[in-house]
This record gives sequence, structure tokens and C-alpha cells, in this order.
Amino acid sequence: MKRLTAAVLAALFFASPAPASHGEEAAPDVSAQTAVVMEAESGRTLWEKDADAPMLIASTTKIMTALVVLERCDLDADVTVDAAWTGIEGSSMYLKPGQRLTVRDLLYGLLLASGNDAAVTLACVAAGSVEAFAGLMNEKAAALGCANTHFANANGLDDPEHYASARDLAIITREALKFDDFRRIVSAPAWTVGENTYTNHNRLLWECEGVFGGKTGYTMAAGRTLVTCCERGGLTLICVTLSDPDDWDDHKALYSWAYGLYARDDVLAGASWTVPVIGGTEDSVPVTAGEELGVLHRAGDQITVQYRLPSFVYAAVEAGRTAGEAVAYIGGREAGRAPLVYARDVAQAQPDEPTFWERVRDLIE
Repeated sequence: MKRLTAAVLAALFFASPAPASHGEEAAPDVSAQTAVVMEAESGRTLWEKDADAPMLIASTTKIMTALVVLERCDLDADVTVDAAWTGIEGSSMYLKPGQRLTVRDLLYGLLLASGNDAAVTLACVAAGSVEAFAGLMNEKAAALGCANTHFANANGLDDPEHYASARDLAIITREALKFDDFRRIVSAPAWTVGENTYTNHNRLLWECEGVFGGKTGYTMAAGRTLVTCCERGGLTLICVTLSDPDDWDDHKALYSWAYGLYARDDVLAGASWTVPVIGGTEDSVPVTAGEELGVLHRAGDQITVQYRLPSFVYAAVEAGRTAGEAVAYIGGREAGRAPLVYARDVAQAQPDEPTFWERVRDLIE
């Protein structure tokens, strides 16, 4: 089918709020040894500081623990706590031998109270042992392309074979955010199990606009580690700082800088097209965007959108069927693409009753 690959071009100039006086080049000077700011939708790194250096990560480990559990376990399954899973050193949700609770309860204890006992319990429930579960964590890290990560346990206690980079932690968090249950848990202010109420350790939930989750961590060797997630104006960012004595303020400063410089907009919002129909009950069919085409951009960027649609289509046409696609570019670099779909059905037209001579002609032929 003949296609109009350059029939319509639209140039879009976004004048989102201009960055503050610090400007693009003046990212904040943070105390972290390594750090990264990543856009969750695309995985694009917006800013980094030694982001690929392997580091001790303390309890931010538990983001991967939660991810593996979410992929493999029924969150409503009942768990009876074994005595061997209790009394683990470090932070705890204070599990007791014989206690019955759900996998969901354990995830809240893992991510809100940073329970090392919850991590061990979940590892043993999901894989039979902490060692086997660490193997699953490493398999998942490899599948995500985390080249500077290796897990030795499920809770983040110091181990020379247990480390990750800031970028890898952002990648792992980006994957975890695909689960609604993860978002729901890390954004909860508190969770009650029996007589115990566990409070979320992430104080940026209350102190920083748009922050909706993440994970804290600390050991003497690792220092303060922090992963947070923030959403403003439809743009979701992930910030990771490792070995950072001033992590709360650094995350606030990095978000202030990033949201002053970047925005994400749907460049197809409200747009529609028509395609001629041959042999249909209607002469044309409307076309709309099949999904949002969100483009990450900076203030003042010129975004060009190229629409690729057929010059015509034969009836019958089904609503929702792919008609073409839209491709967005920033400065000649592809910034995203989305399908264009037919917005309604167009039936095939029924031919008129043939005349006598047309029937004779058809008989002869």
C-alpha cells in the first residue's frame, strides 16, 4: 500500500517554565560519592556522578528483594514464621516464631520498617533459602542489564560480594515501579500488622513535593544510601545517592534542578486525522493516537512530529486497527513513537443490484 511518509510535519516549540538561574550546566553540588537522576518512562539518565561505580548499598537492596517477590509470590499467601528467620541483626519488623501473616504484610515490613527479618523470611518463602534467593536476584539484575551489581543477601548487610551502582539501582527501581503493589507499598505512610504499626522511614514523602516512594539504607561501611521516586506534571524521576551524609537535602536539590529544566508532554494530545476509504459506507475514516506520545524535553526544544498514514484504505475498516504511526524528533534525534489507529468501523458498501445487461455480460464472461 502506498504510504505518505512525509505528508504532515508539525513543529512544536515547548515553552515550559524556564530553568531557574542555576541553568542547565549548574546542577547542584551534592555530597554523595555516587549518584544519578533517571527518567522513569524512558530510562534516560538526566544527571550522574560516578554512576557506574560499584558501591555498598545497605537496605536499598530491598528494592530488588521486593521486585523478585512481586514477580514470584502471591501477595495474599499466608506465611508461618520459622524461628530461624527471626532475630536477624539490624533493623527489624520484630517477627516472632510461629507468627502468621501474609506476603503482603512482609513486604510492608520490608519496605517501610526495613525489616531484615522480613527480607530473610521472604527469601526463604520464595526460594527456600537466602542463598537461592540471592541467585534469583542476580539473575534478575543480569536480565535488566545491571553490569555493576551483585547480590549476596536479601537485606543489604555488608558483604564484599554485595554491591550495586547508582545507575543499576535506578534501573532496578524503574522495573519495580511497573508493579502497582510496589508503588502502593512504598507510598504508604504506615502499615499495621496485628499489634505493630510500621512507619515509612522515607521522610521525603512529607518534605518534598511529588515524592511518592523509595527506600532508605544505612550501615557504617556503606554510609547513608537513598533511592526516591518523584512525579510532577506527568514526569516521573528516580534519584539515587550512595554514601551521602546529606542525602535528604541532596534529593530535594536534584529534583528542584531537574524539574526546572525538563518536562514531559504528550505531543499528540487532541490531534486527529482522516484517511480516505475505498468501497466503504463512508468516504473516510477518522484516525487518532493509539497511545500517548510523551516526549521528554527541555524548555525551548523544537519537537518535530512526522505522521505516517496510508493514502487510502479499502473497506471494511475495524476500529482500533493500526493505521500508521507518529514519530517525534528533537533536533533530528528520535524522541519517541506511537501507533495511530482507526477511530471507528467503516463497513464495506453493498453493490447495487446488477442490471439485465450486466448479468448477461457476467454470464458471457
